Amino acid sequence: MARTSKYQSINTAFLRSENIWNAGLYIRLSKEDGDKAESESVSSQKAILERFIFEHNEINLYDVYIDDGWSGTDFERPAFQRMLGDITGKKLNCVIVKDLSRFGRNYVEAGKYLETVFPLFKIRFISVNDNIDSSANPQSVNNVIVPFKNIINDEYCRDISLKVRSALDIRRRQGKFIGSFAPYGYKKDVSDHNKLIVDEQSAQTVRFIYARFLDGYSILSIARELSRRGISNPTDYRKEAVNQSAWSDSTVRRILTNELYIGNLVQKKNETVSYKIHVSKTVEANRRITVENTHEAIILKEDFYKVQALLKRDTRTSPNGTSLSVFAGFIKCADCGRAMQKRVVRQNNKVYEYFVCSSYKKLHECSKHATRVDLLEHTVLTFLNKYIGIAVDFDRAVEKMNEEERKNSRFGALNAEFEVRLKELNKTKKILADLYPDYKDGVLGKEQYFALKEEYEKKSVKIQAELTRIGDEIENGKNGVGGANEFIETFKKYRGLKTLTRDVVVELIENIFIHEDGTIEIHLKCRDEFTAIKEYLLQDKTEQKRIG
Repeated sequence: MARTSKYQSINTAFLRSENIWNAGLYIRLSKEDGDKAESESVSSQKAILERFIFEHNEINLYDVYIDDGWSGTDFERPAFQRMLGDITGKKLNCVIVKDLSRFGRNYVEAGKYLETVFPLFKIRFISVNDNIDSSANPQSVNNVIVPFKNIINDEYCRDISLKVRSALDIRRRQGKFIGSFAPYGYKKDVSDHNKLIVDEQSAQTVRFIYARFLDGYSILSIARELSRRGISNPTDYRKEAVNQSAWSDSTVRRILTNELYIGNLVQKKNETVSYKIHVSKTVEANRRITVENTHEAIILKEDFYKVQALLKRDTRTSPNGTSLSVFAGFIKCADCGRAMQKRVVRQNNKVYEYFVCSSYKKLHECSKHATRVDLLEHTVLTFLNKYIGIAVDFDRAVEKMNEEERKNSRFGALNAEFEVRLKELNKTKKILADLYPDYKDGVLGKEQYFALKEEYEKKSVKIQAELTRIGDEIENGKNGVGGANEFIETFKKYRGLKTLTRDVVVELIENIFIHEDGTIEIHLKCRDEFTAIKEYLLQDKTEQKRIG
């Protein structure tokens, strides 16, 4: 008589005797395991477990629970949780796995289920390859070997986790991008998925964000403008979503603070707490892995660092929330050091704007230090034009000094010396070229040939080094002393400044302090460079008088 099938429907299985075991087959394959060994594959595990049920008449198959791609370090797996629900719902009373490692690799949690949870619900637990059966052989599950095997499985997972982390860190230090998706503004190179290339469509939005912020627009207003224009935010752009979500100010801020856009890869910003606790935590800045110049930049470095400096300042938006004041973040109280706030007063159909100390307005810990905006703008513009003029004058003076330097005896002597050394080098090279023919013709012996060859080669190297040194001195004389002075180069490009803009303030001013008596104290950037070039020019004039 043919044997009847063990694979009955759920309903008919529960119509049988209470002594029948209704089993759930649990199968797990982690990402680390993959399909590297057929014995660990889902299909192989299922075949082994089905074979086991076929050979045991007292067991019926209720369901198969498969967690494919889930780590065994915790038990928050969808199929396992579904199986637990069926256990508490008294739909099955037997759990069968291929081996203990498929059940889980966290020895504490695995022990909890085997020693507490399953006995409480009178669940028969079977691990086929480990010969564990809590019903047929109760001692097999209580054996000291079981927790020992669970510890080994746990240790295996810990070791794999360490190896994976180390391998990822090596790739990060090599400047390889290891993220699943390319960041906004970039896409993965089709020939090398660890390399980023510019995605021009989204890169235009990144440039727009930086340009707007440097023009004085607030982060919130930039986010609103992007939403109004119907530009997809990074999440929607990646998903190619039709229904677009609004931009958030936090998304704009992340773009404004990401070094990625100047060509630097900053990776390992987050990591899991441990291989058992799959909760992400932020990595301290000094532990992150940064590799510079790994891909094409979208934003100029000087613009990026201007933005970072501005983000650190205490800024206030205009009343409508769209733009920042020209001076936002730069105006401070000279006494308490707090930021000044802009206020608007309307009197007799006229509008007056002025700055007032924030401590006075909110905490009443300081006096007003009030100053009118129009007066402040006029004062700052006048002050900047004065120093722009100084920069232009300095530039002319330095150029004149350089011209004199090029004409003086030192410059002429260097040129003369260069010509002498060059002729000497050509003569040496000619002698070297004639040595070998003389050797072949028998004019020179072998030892004499090699000795002379070595002597003139050394002489040639020495002359070439002298020529390099003299050439560098001449080139430095041509470039002059003012070429590298940041004060001159920064200020002189604003020659003829008529309007005070946010960009001008950001580039030229460090801080503006308002005193109680209305005095405006302006601290410029490039102050050290200004002092250096001033002292140099004064020193040169003193030297000329002494010589004269």
